Amino acid sequence: MCFMKRGIISIYWGDESKLPIERLKRSVKKFHPDLPHEVIKVDAPGGAPSSLNQKAAMSDLSPFDETLFLDLDTVVLGNLEFGFEKANQFGMAVAICEAPWGRRYSKIFTGDEVEYNTGVLFFTKQAKNVFDKWKELAPSVDSSIIGVNEQGVYTMPANDQGSFALAIEQTGFNPFILPLNWNFRPQWHKSFFGPIKIWHDYADPPEFFNEMNEYYSSKDAIIQYHQG
Repeated sequence: MCFMKRGIISIYWGDESKLPIERLKRSVKKFHPDLPHEVIKVDAPGGAPSSLNQKAAMSDLSPFDETLFLDLDTVVLGNLEFGFEKANQFGMAVAICEAPWGRRYSKIFTGDEVEYNTGVLFFTKQAKNVFDKWKELAPSVDSSIIGVNEQGVYTMPANDQGSFALAIEQTGFNPFILPLNWNFRPQWHKSFFGPIKIWHDYADPPEFFNEMNEYYSSKDAIIQYHQG
């Protein structure tokens, strides 16, 4: 593989007509028109659990020295240079999951280990050992989650973030932690201090977010508290 300096990748499987691929592409072009963005379809013959585990191969799939991985339900709302800079400095820049407790994966963790959200990951080749470990763990560990929603107790059979968190723990890797503005999850993040860099949801960001970010683009803007 011939590596290029910097770029973005996204991975998907299944029916692309149901995915907001063009929305993401447009948002990338708006703020980084010269940055290549590779959208890669992968085979996942084993169904949903093995499909999620395909994300563990993102480092192998990337043709870039400095990579930003974005889930397809993300929208870029601002310049992302800072994330690349921190990944170059630390090897990886990532946001903590809205549910930060690794022990949600009761077959993996029992203590205070941290869960990270893998929908937005800045990384370089310095983090190769993390991705190698993640690929090793993803198909073999029990990453099921028992949770509670409006219908009662439910079980999620697999989640890629459990094995990723375990890879971080086992390698002793220390990623740079980005604030929630870089992986904003409106279903759970109900308050924040602007601006928002990456929106992460299938629903479109309300126009307010574009107006807010336009305000924050001024060097004289005052950082304010916002509540959804």
